[in-house]
Amino acid sequence: MKITAIRGFRDILPDESGLWQVLTSQARASFSTYGFSEIILPLLEKTELFARAIGETTDIVEKEMYTFTDRDDSSLTLRPEGTASVIRAYIEHSLHQKEPVSKLFYIGPMFRRERPQKGRYRQFHQIGAEILGRDDALIDAELLLMLNDFFTALRLDVSIDVNSLGCATCRPRYRERLRTFGESKFAALCENCHGRLQRNPLRILDCKEEGCRHATIDAPILADFLCDPCRQHFGQVQTLLHNERVKITVNPRLVRGLDYYCRTSFEVLALGLGSQNAVCGGGRYDGLVEQMGGPAIPGIGFAIGVERLAMLLQAQERQNAEAPDMFIAPMGEVAENQAFAVARRLRQDGYRIELESGRRSLKAQMRRADKLAVPYVLILGENEITAGKGTVRDMQTKTDRSLAVDLSASAQDMMKAIRASDV
Repeated sequence: MKITAIRGFRDILPDESGLWQVLTSQARASFSTYGFSEIILPLLEKTELFARAIGETTDIVEKEMYTFTDRDDSSLTLRPEGTASVIRAYIEHSLHQKEPVSKLFYIGPMFRRERPQKGRYRQFHQIGAEILGRDDALIDAELLLMLNDFFTALRLDVSIDVNSLGCATCRPRYRERLRTFGESKFAALCENCHGRLQRNPLRILDCKEEGCRHATIDAPILADFLCDPCRQHFGQVQTLLHNERVKITVNPRLVRGLDYYCRTSFEVLALGLGSQNAVCGGGRYDGLVEQMGGPAIPGIGFAIGVERLAMLLQAQERQNAEAPDMFIAPMGEVAENQAFAVARRLRQDGYRIELESGRRSLKAQMRRADKLAVPYVLILGENEITAGKGTVRDMQTKTDRSLAVDLSASAQDMMKAIRASDV
């Protein structure tokens, strides 16, 4: 009997892992231009961390966490999200004393025992970022601008929904008004929303059940309850983004699943993924650091779902984003040795080179090069090697050109010659 992967856990095979490299590399490049530094977090944390940060009565803590008792009777949990771990590290290492503002990002797996479905797994991966130490509208807009730049660099078709969740001054009044409204629609709400009415009534606006969406269509809007500072803050965020031509949509039904969010909240929605189309979500959480035992320092952040983002890249037919720069096809043993030296020279300069065995037929090698979607194939035969030449095949036009292979030339010069239209 063969052993298979655990339900909700899966292998990321090579035909998909290349996409993940594109995503993570672009995240590091985009985030660094805005002054972010990477933090690498442990997979395991004390269970108390998530109970305090997320809330003991949330579905994540009550039903979805992978928690176990260690040999010393301590309760440990595989992290279900990244923000709590970032803030734990921020407090533990007193980062606020080293820098007044910390910009941190992380990349890695999270774990929740949810019902597996397309794009959602029990081990899933996130790219997340947090800014700790600022509460002004400018930094909120900057974070959203960075996200916009990231998705633009990936050439992904997305939209950004934004909302304001108010603050401790104005939101309690709205919560009570919404709870009263929800109780008047109690019979039309699903069982989950019955519980949400007591724990976090804002979540009834986020329910995906058709009955709940219909019942809450005329629910009161939080924007009507915002205090003046929250209204001004949200207005400035929108103005800054509009000035930079970032396309945003104010969505009054947008709420976040965790209680610690306040003021600016947002989601990035992908076109082409159906109902499970949220690829990124985040918002402001000004009281969370203090709630977890640290100083009263504001924060804002987001998390990107890597699985859904990879699906979007595949849907937009960019599976070959990480194709090799060139394929070298040697014909025979002598040519194989020469090809080996050429490949090393190019790889040392950072080019991605695929090298085949000289014992395979040219036809077989070209089939593999076609499958890898390489732009060029360098064909090296023994007679050509003697003459100091090779043949370059342009895989787009399927045309061949003669090329002098000069091993004393730099890798950049060799690639320039290979790519030249007239050799």
